[in-house]
Amino acid sequence: MNVKSQPKFTPLSFALRFLFAVGLVMSTYNPTAYSYLNWLRTSITEAVLGSEHLFVGVVLVIGWAIFLRATLRSLGIVGLTLAALFFGAFVWLLVDFGMLDAGSVSAITWIALICLAGLLAVGMSWSHIRRRMSGQFDIDDTDE
Repeated sequence: MNVKSQPKFTPLSFALRFLFAVGLVMSTYNPTAYSYLNWLRTSITEAVLGSEHLFVGVVLVIGWAIFLRATLRSLGIVGLTLAALFFGAFVWLLVDFGMLDAGSVSAITWIALICLAGLLAVGMSWSHIRRRMSGQFDIDDTDE
């Protein structure tokens, strides 16, 4: 494939990846009553589990598979570990500067979910970012 035919990676490209990651993470779980896991738990408790639960669950699993596979392939274990350490250190920094209350489970949960979405967005974007910074391409095995 000709490199010039690939779409250009921009800050908007990253923002869209981040928004999709936030949507995936928050749709799966968040501290409010509006998440798939809460909906599933409530439906099991009330014995009203139906096909819609399976369908939405499969859609979420597909989304997670896409994001996790791309993240693992582009970052690798070392890069994933470094990115997780980066986000963890960032949260610690926010706590140390008094911008985040470590005693607030809800605040820490929201920040952790945003960091997870950030990690997935970086993983989805890393090949583009690395190519921009170093000029090196990531080549996957393809049959095309």
